[in-house]
Amino acid sequence: MSYLREQRGSWVSGELLSHRLAISRAAIWKHIHSLKQAGYLIESSPKKGYLFRQAPEFLLPEEIRYSLKTKVFGAKEIFYFKEIDSTNEKAKSLAVEGKPEGTLVVAESQTKGRGRRGRKWFSPPGGGIYLSMLLRPKVAPHQAYKITLMTAVAVAEAVLAMLPSLNVKIKWPNDILVDGKKMAGILTEISTDMDVVDFIVVGLGLNVNIDSFPEELEGQATSVSMCTKGSFPRSALIRAYLQYFEKYYGIFGKGGFNVIMHRWRELSDIIGQDVMVDIMGEKHVGEATDVDDEGVLILKDSRGVVQRIFSGDVMLLRS
Repeated sequence: MSYLREQRGSWVSGELLSHRLAISRAAIWKHIHSLKQAGYLIESSPKKGYLFRQAPEFLLPEEIRYSLKTKVFGAKEIFYFKEIDSTNEKAKSLAVEGKPEGTLVVAESQTKGRGRRGRKWFSPPGGGIYLSMLLRPKVAPHQAYKITLMTAVAVAEAVLAMLPSLNVKIKWPNDILVDGKKMAGILTEISTDMDVVDFIVVGLGLNVNIDSFPEELEGQATSVSMCTKGSFPRSALIRAYLQYFEKYYGIFGKGGFNVIMHRWRELSDIIGQDVMVDIMGEKHVGEATDVDDEGVLILKDSRGVVQRIFSGDVMLLRS
């Protein structure tokens, strides 16, 4: 497949493919047939061979792996679904089965996609990136929340790398905003065994080619296509995300979380802002004076009392 793609616009003989892959021409024909069924546009000619025209818009494993430069994430098994209840739920079941770190679950749509605190994640077919990956980090359970902050940096970096003109910011702890509207969310779920982490599943919902949202999300959510006025290749964004995730996961594994938090602060606009933090229904209002190297939000209220907040929903209070 990769060779045909590299020769886009030129005919490639079945004999040449057979020689390069060391398989029969009949096997080549069967593989080409399966690619066509998957949505690849490939012309066939008894005399000329095969001509690659276009890849499908689906998030097929072959599309994710194409030109991907990672050693773990995307290089392991990729489980692809046209529709699934939740990529996170599937990734958790695969983790229980013993699948290795780096295993991915990706879907074109979700029927029960979830955000933080059980909120529903809008997951229309072909409109976004709905992807979960399996991690098996050697960290204590109380350190696992740092993975969420690290993932936010990776997502923001990926979007900026592909679309540098966008005003991408991180809202503590992990929402990705563009011009103040939510473009992506992260759901991290952890399984522990005594005092060690068994596995972590990191789910990403990223709005890409979505042109309208349900009424309850209007004015709050956005997508790549709404920001750029055009569709965008989702597989390219996934590849960028996986490459940045692997980069920062390596830094995290070597004890460099302070480096990650330095970049997190650069990508966030919360510091110095007046905010309201909802912690299980209890509201806290004050100035977000900092997010420390542990990822903890430092909040100072009107009386000058300082609080260290480890989790909660944040709303910026615009004047």
